[in-house]
Formats: sequence, C-alpha cells, structure tokens
Amino acid sequence: MKDSTKKGWTEIHTSVLLAFVLASVSSGCGPGSSASGAVGRGATDGPLAADGRSGADASPSQAQIRRHAGGFPIRAVCTIGMVADLAVNVGGSRVAVEGIMGEGVDPHLYKASPGDLQRLGSADIIFYNGLHLEGKMADILVRLARTRPTFAVTEDLPPELLREPPEFQGQYDPHVWFDVSLWARCLDRVVHVLAEFDPPHAGEYRERGSAYRKRLEALHGEVKKQLAEIPPGGRVLVTAHDAFGYFGRAYEVEVRGIQGMSTDAEAGVRELSRLADFIAERKLKAVFVETSVPERFVRALVEGCQARGHRVVIGGQLYSDAMGKPGTPEGTYEGMVRRNVDTIVRALQ
Repeated sequence: MKDSTKKGWTEIHTSVLLAFVLASVSSGCGPGSSASGAVGRGATDGPLAADGRSGADASPSQAQIRRHAGGFPIRAVCTIGMVADLAVNVGGSRVAVEGIMGEGVDPHLYKASPGDLQRLGSADIIFYNGLHLEGKMADILVRLARTRPTFAVTEDLPPELLREPPEFQGQYDPHVWFDVSLWARCLDRVVHVLAEFDPPHAGEYRERGSAYRKRLEALHGEVKKQLAEIPPGGRVLVTAHDAFGYFGRAYEVEVRGIQGMSTDAEAGVRELSRLADFIAERKLKAVFVETSVPERFVRALVEGCQARGHRVVIGGQLYSDAMGKPGTPEGTYEGMVRRNVDTIVRALQ
C-alpha cells in the first residue's frame, strides 16, 4: 500500500473515532454519563468571572460533583505527566491513573490520537492542566465534560497568583508546576475532587494528599536553598521557550526564553539576536535546552554568542512541559524538579 493511501486511512480512522467519542458525549452515552460534569477554564478558555473562574461553567466548588457509581479502581485519564503524578499520589490503589502525553511531548502542539480518544471516552474521571496548555485538545475536553467529570487542576488558583505577561496577549501562563508551592495548591484541587467523587474513601484521599503536600513543602524549601548557592549576578536562566516564569518568580531567578510561552510561534532572527546581545553583555556561562522543544534555536543562540566574542555553553537539558521516562526519578514530579535544579546550579555556579 502506498504511503499516501496509508495516511488517508489513518486520517479517516481518527476522524471516525473522534466522531464516535463526541457523538457519545453529546447523546449522554458511555460510562459515568451525566450532565453535571464540570470543566475548568483551560478547556473553555472563556473570560474569567470575578472569582477567577469561567463565567460560563460551573466548577465543583459551585455545583455538586457527581459521585462515582462504578467499580474500583477508578479509571482516571490525565493529559500531562505532572497532572498524572498528582492523581497517582492522591488516588493510591483506589485510582488507576493513565497519562496521555509521555516523555518529550510538547502539550502546546499535541493532538489526540485514536488511542487517546478511546481512553478519554472510557474514563471515569479526567484531569488536565488547563490555562490553554492543552490548546489543541480544548474542543474534545469541552465535549467530554458534558457527560464525564472533567477537571482542570488549575481551576481554583486565585487570579492574582497567575502570571499574565503582556506578550501573552491577555492569557495566563499555564506552566504553574514550576513553582512548587503553587503546584501544591493544584494538589488540593485533586484531593477535593476525588473526595467528592468517591465519598466513602474521602479520608484516604485527604490523608495521602496531606502527606504529599508536606513533601512538596519540603521540596519548595530545598529548591530555594539550592538556587541561593548561585551568585545573584549569574542567576539567569536562558531556555528554549518561556516556560520557567513561575520558577523565576518563586526562586528569584531571572528568566529569558527564545520563544514565547507557547511553542506554536517560531523564534525570529531578531529575538535570537537580542538574546545573544544580552548573554554576551551579562557574560552568562550557560544556556539550556529542553526535553520537549527542538534544540536548533538554542544552538543558533550559542553560535550567535560566539560571533560576538563570548563563549557560552549548553549547560544541560531541562524538563519543561513533560517529565522523564516512567520508572526513573525524573519520571516523577519531585524527581523532575530536583534534576532541573541540580542541572541549573551545576552549570551556573
């Protein structure tokens, strides 16, 4: 069979699956069907109400979460690894967690595969980041939320704690996991949702959530202490895209990215030139590549600095929009954060 024919059949297969999932959602078919599923702002991407939520959608704090009526373990499907990590730590053996986006995946550009649509369509509950991170899955999440409990973990974050840089055109920065203390608030959201969804085991979810929160609080302090070892003048993080804004704000690190907060937009020659001037002027030691973003822009930046008579090295690879391989330390949120901080401190000290 020719490649073009194969591609055509793949596209048809995907279209048919998507139509099936969305049709079942619209008609109320499938497990856990109900009209009361709540969806966070990240899927609707609508204007925020005064309390920081989408004015068009009910959130679990405003409307009762429908209770789980099926068997165990509860089947939870999550978009990114960091969200799945929250569900694993809170759910324990009561919840079977499956993540859609694995290592090295860019959630800004990710499109659901036929297998993803099947997993989402059979989930008991769905968790996602929100704040436009999973932009190309927004329509699917909105439709699924009509019949399945579907929740953005960032839903309850106060607007005043969210970054809204002018270059992001009125949208919030979705990379909240880079501030460990802020991510702990997202943990609280998962604890609340699972406790309401499965009341008989609410105590277990709260107990596990409390234990994990203590570990995150300790991690937050650990990161602060370790980054303080870098001299203030050299505490500058230059990466492939501007995902580390919350990291910079929380841990007093100046952050510069070649691309914007979304990897949708290509980096331009002007941006690279301005950043190369900045690095040469500040005499920075290192810049960093990311596991989920192509390296070519960072390598072009290094060459630009060399052309200006300043030698800068690639200080290592950072985990930004995706965690590491499952089964490794970096395949957990805590391990990912520690590896990033170790890499940054080693390169910039």
